[in-house]
Amino acid sequence: PGLPSLADAAGGPGAPGAAAPRGRPRLWSEFLREPLHPRSLLVLPQFNHDGAAGRLAAFGQGAGLLREPACLDELDDRLHFFVEECDYLQVGGRGGPGDAAGAGGSSGAAAPQGFQVLCDLHDGFSGVGAKVTELLHDEYPRKGILTWGVTPVIQQTEELEKDVYRLMNTALGIVHLSGQSSLFCPLSLNSSLGLR
Repeated sequence: PGLPSLADAAGGPGAPGAAAPRGRPRLWSEFLREPLHPRSLLVLPQFNHDGAAGRLAAFGQGAGLLREPACLDELDDRLHFFVEECDYLQVGGRGGPGDAAGAGGSSGAAAPQGFQVLCDLHDGFSGVGAKVTELLHDEYPRKGILTWGVTPVIQQTEELEKDVYRLMNTALGIVHLSGQSSLFCPLSLNSSLGLR
């Protein structure tokens, strides 16, 4: 028994036959218009979206999640499920142009060149994203990894500790993600990524 999908856990639009959300949305998945593949998302049940308890607040927390064998195995299984669907991404470039193993079953569609990672920078998910890009970089060293580091529009608060956490998570995320990615692009509507 694996971890539940986000669609199952949230009952959101990603779940087959789910109704439109009512009231104020609580999860990003409630904004989705298209259903997600059940194996495309990995829920972290020890972290929730309600209140301050159980928040994934620090880079180290996020990176530490993927040091846990159960979580790492689940992520690895889900990753390999999709990679096996795409012959061209196999280690060694199987299925590429001129490769005998790739000839015959080609539909003529453009073959994927690598991976795209979309990751929050301001919280513990920067650590999760850093470990995911490290895993991709180690397992598929010749494939491109385009990483989008996203930061929300957040005003400086009176809580210095939260501001420092956000700044440190962002800095650590940028350093680690850019080191493991072919191209790293930070995305923010803020005029800067840090404190003023």
